Amino acid sequence: QVQLVESGGGLVQPGGSLSLSCAASGSIFRIYAMEWYRQTPGKEHELVASITSGGVINYGDFVNGRFTISRDSPKNTVHLQMNSLKPEDTAVYYCKVDLSRYSNIGARVVYWGQGTQVTVSS
Repeated sequence: QVQLVESGGGLVQPGGSLSLSCAASGSIFRIYAMEWYRQTPGKEHELVASITSGGVINYGDFVNGRFTISRDSPKNTVHLQMNSLKPEDTAVYYCKVDLSRYSNIGARVVYWGQGTQVTVSS
């Protein structure tokens, strides 16, 4: 099986910074992409940032250069550095990993983390 462990959420004042991390462990053969999504009550999951195994990075339109996604491949970990946070960034942030497992290397499977709360408020 595969486990995702997220860390780094919390409360921060507007204009502040937070760093999120997501570590994947278990019977992982290959990771194709690692992504961060966020969700607020009554809304769909919204892509925050993604990074592929080839290093291709995408950000949601609202990021506007404030966030940086990075990946530590040997540790199967993805980080999200968030700067200049705004109250509208308040949400539960979820890690999503697209991977294949040793039990079936030809099949891609998506795993989601448990979510971590980010609250931006004065």
